[in-house]
Amino acid sequence: MARKIGTSAQARPALAMIRPPPGEGKRGEQGYLAYLLRQAQAATRLAMERALADLGVTPPQFVVLTMLRAYPGLSGADLARVAMLTPQTVGVIIRNLERDGAIRKLPHPIHGRVLQWTVTRRGAALLKQCRRHADTIERRLAAGLSTKAQAMIRRWLANIAADL
Repeated sequence: MARKIGTSAQARPALAMIRPPPGEGKRGEQGYLAYLLRQAQAATRLAMERALADLGVTPPQFVVLTMLRAYPGLSGADLARVAMLTPQTVGVIIRNLERDGAIRKLPHPIHGRVLQWTVTRRGAALLKQCRRHADTIERRLAAGLSTKAQAMIRRWLANIAADL
């Protein structure tokens, strides 16, 4: 009878040696930039999920509220683009935020079928609470970086998004 590879207790410690933790080997300074960006994004998203959970807000909902606060009057399609979410996901988020009184819709002044979304007072208060939680993560991300280094990293990341 053939023995399955990797199922014994002895094989498990060897696998741990193959998979270094974040920050080591190819998951560290030797890694590819695209992979490291993805790894950092995943870690940041998990931290945001945990930080916002007690408010009952998901990171995509937080992004939608943030973008609507910054750019009031966006349509659902425009919101999907700036929030980097699918139109279907934004549709669900909009329905839930509207149901909860966090956002409201207004008809477009020229294009009657287009709906524009804005943050309500309730939504602004919720966003303020979310922002406090997010600011804690932002401080952790920026720990040890000078203001100049932070500005350089922001420029670099923004340029990647604009150029790729």
